[in-house]
Amino acid sequence: MVRVMICGDLVWAHQECEELFKGLAEVVRMDSPTRADFFAGLQPGGKYDGIVGIYRHNVSADHIGIFDRELVAKLPASVKWIAHNGAGYDQIDVAACKERGIFVSNTPGAVDDATATTALYLLISALRRFSHAERDLRLGKWKASHVPGAAHDLTQRTLFILGLGGIGQRLAELAHAFPMRVLYHNRRPAPNAPAWCEYVPAERLDEMLGVADVLSVHVPLKKETEGLVGEAMIRKLKKGAVIVNTARGKVIDEDAMIRALEDGHLGGVGLDVYPNEPEVNPRLLEFPNATLLPHMGTETCDSQKKMEIRALTNLRDFLTKGQGEDLVPEYKQ
Repeated sequence: MVRVMICGDLVWAHQECEELFKGLAEVVRMDSPTRADFFAGLQPGGKYDGIVGIYRHNVSADHIGIFDRELVAKLPASVKWIAHNGAGYDQIDVAACKERGIFVSNTPGAVDDATATTALYLLISALRRFSHAERDLRLGKWKASHVPGAAHDLTQRTLFILGLGGIGQRLAELAHAFPMRVLYHNRRPAPNAPAWCEYVPAERLDEMLGVADVLSVHVPLKKETEGLVGEAMIRKLKKGAVIVNTARGKVIDEDAMIRALEDGHLGGVGLDVYPNEPEVNPRLLEFPNATLLPHMGTETCDSQKKMEIRALTNLRDFLTKGQGEDLVPEYKQ
């Protein structure tokens, strides 16, 4: 019987894991406390020898580090599939995997609702200044520092979504209910975008950023997207606009964003992600118009169970069909 590895603890889908692989594969749990111990276990005759696929969760990085080029090079030749639990997979060197003939899948869709509702909360809080108000209340200040002119309704405001994938489209649906005008920019029009979602091509990007009240970021972190929301893009936004980020911290030039908060060009930010998590730039803590969360986007039992099952199903489908459903885009280019 072939062997598959659980690399990073399952929390919610233990029974489903047993059912998916019963009679199909031996499930080996990665229990290495260090990277060196993990590498030793991958050697011929080691406790992980012969594994053909890996279920991976980011929590495994606490013990063995990310799946960088060094780690991928140490994987046995038998490994052909890494089923990552998460929509973002920047902790995996996909190029190194491709060179070794290893396929990588993620869990799009399973995270859409939880991440989009997180973005909606950040959007509402940033426009209405709710986070600041709650902090005042907890300090016994009631509404002492509330400035009514700094708070705004969502109705008839314009939301610009940078990256209309599953999460971006779910946020668009939620925001449309207020209603908000919804603009979006992708490299090409999204085929499933509703008619009321207005596509902004590259040649009109600067123009339409200038009408946005909120810029919500939903692009994956890659070399070409690092710092994508930089000084130039931020300054193209209208004065008083809000930036929301539930994607990855490094997609935004944090220094440029802080400068725009300092000089008042940005009216506020709503952030769930940061460049060097779990560290947070202490400057951000000083802004009363910053709503900050500690990467809570998918922190619900419902979404996490869906993510675990979807990643496990990708691994199972690799064993039974030769390929999981959610192959990451780098393999489709």
